[in-house]
Amino acid sequence: MTDTTTASRETLGFQTEVKQLLQLMIHSLYSNREIFLRELVSNASDACDKLRFEALHNNALYEDDSDLAIRISFDKDARTLTIADNGIGMSRDEVIANLGTIAKSGTREFFGKLSGDQQKDAHLIGQFGVGFYSAFIVADKVSVLTRRAGEKSDQGVRWESDGGGEFSIEMVDKAARGTEITLHLREGQDDLLASYKLREIIKKYSNHIVQPIVMKKEEWKEGKSEVTNEDETVNQASALWTRAKNEISEEEYQEFYKHVGHDYDAPLAWTHARVEGRQEYTQLLYVPQRAPFDLYDRSSRHGIKLYVRRVFIMDDAEQLMPQYLRFIRGVVDSADLPLNVSREILQESKDIEAIRKGCTSKVLALLADLAENDAEKYAKFWGEFGRVLKEGAGEDFANKDKIAALLRFASTHADTPDETVSLKDYISRMKDGQEKIYYVTAETFNAAKNSPHLEVFRKKGIEVLLLSERVDEWVVGSLTEFDGKELVSVAKGGLDLGKLEDEAEKQEQEKQADAFKELTDRIKGSLSDKVKEVRITHRLTDSPACLVSDEHDIGGNLARILKAAGQKAPTSQPILEINPQHPVVQRLKDESAHFDDWTAVLFDQALLAEGGQLDDPAGFVKRVNQLMLEMGK
Repeated sequence: MTDTTTASRETLGFQTEVKQLLQLMIHSLYSNREIFLRELVSNASDACDKLRFEALHNNALYEDDSDLAIRISFDKDARTLTIADNGIGMSRDEVIANLGTIAKSGTREFFGKLSGDQQKDAHLIGQFGVGFYSAFIVADKVSVLTRRAGEKSDQGVRWESDGGGEFSIEMVDKAARGTEITLHLREGQDDLLASYKLREIIKKYSNHIVQPIVMKKEEWKEGKSEVTNEDETVNQASALWTRAKNEISEEEYQEFYKHVGHDYDAPLAWTHARVEGRQEYTQLLYVPQRAPFDLYDRSSRHGIKLYVRRVFIMDDAEQLMPQYLRFIRGVVDSADLPLNVSREILQESKDIEAIRKGCTSKVLALLADLAENDAEKYAKFWGEFGRVLKEGAGEDFANKDKIAALLRFASTHADTPDETVSLKDYISRMKDGQEKIYYVTAETFNAAKNSPHLEVFRKKGIEVLLLSERVDEWVVGSLTEFDGKELVSVAKGGLDLGKLEDEAEKQEQEKQADAFKELTDRIKGSLSDKVKEVRITHRLTDSPACLVSDEHDIGGNLARILKAAGQKAPTSQPILEINPQHPVVQRLKDESAHFDDWTAVLFDQALLAEGGQLDDPAGFVKRVNQLMLEMGK
């Protein structure tokens, strides 16, 4: 960040990401330019909320002015539009931090996703958060005058920029606390210098704002409008969530979401309820339409705003929603909590625990309703948030069954990873006599779909779930049964198809196990400590061999995931299963000269087929080449 100082005025350079965002915002979001006013009013409302909260502990911050409001005015001659609030305001350091940088983890990765397609990028910018910089959609210069509540009297800060690469900042006199943002409008934006237009935008996007949005009253005289000196509240100025549901339009719900969720798009679904009983609270909770860019950062929380009797208490009240529902946005307004509640108190509060359970139950019920009655919307939800919801299977024991019913997986019933099935769907298609839900885990969908462990299941027409997301290993580690049906890995333990195998098949298996006993012993001796056991298999029809984990050992896929994450996996050896019908295995019975090489290749091929990595790739290639030469003689 560059720094040029003249007297008390400094010129600083924007963070690189801010420059990118400004350019993209001006061009990508111009088609919906009116959102700039929604964003600036929303920020002003947040500033008022924050002052009210800090004043709970320090009433002097009000400075004898506790009537919080947002004021909008314009000057036709100067072609300026001003949005002012008497909220918390900003210090010099806060101005630089909030208006010169973007302090979000994953920012660089976010900008790497931008394509240059204005329509697509508009949605991405919406996921990232529009905010203050949207002012430059309509303004070619923006001035900010602010003073933080409680700062030295009359000591304010002025920030200015034309949206290029730099901004200026200087200390100035400002008698009142709060922030004034003045937009010097671009050519072609003259319609924003009309009272009726500004009122129309405010009522469309910001009618739900709790604080009064005040403008000078407009009167019509002799066919012309005249602005008077009398103030008038333009918005409804009441907490939307306290109103009866039948009094709130769908548009009002959507616009409130955009305010509370800092989102560009409308929500996918929402639930609004007043809870009475031992605890009394109101919840208005939203499911976004798109995942935020930092969804998989479990430390990033910006979901639920907590109010107590309509007084804002805190953003990001993480105690109100479990981690696996961190994408939920909205508000909770409690009638019982103390106004001076802190995050430490929230962690130990029984009331908060009850509210959290209630909110979680409401969200899961909303998702269940979507899944049951609007498959298209639920498929959209699952595509955006499915991997995060899966975390709940291992984190929320009390709701494990509800979560399990909401889970979706790829399976051999469909051709692509996008075509997913529920566990209920799977059970409805189970074969007569089938008692278990079968699954395979792998690093990719194709690796799961082409796993040799599926061969006998395809032969018998048995559906298998294809689990290729990392979180799936934790899902099946916690979710061991559904609706009375055990979930079983096709790559662990001995193959037990229960009633799906007839007695003749079982007798044939025993017969072949005896016939190949000498070979399995030889292979075990050749592979030494690489394998725990070598045995005949009947799960293969086309492949010569596969690796299987013992019933209580860690699976190969999970071991690789842990290793990649830098964690130490429990040591265990796989079981090598060989297909007695395969020509390679049958040849091994009579092989003597190159038995160890054939055995090593068989093991390495089985390891590669399940997604493993060879300890000695060069040795594998050398053995294969040597065996090919021998076969050609």
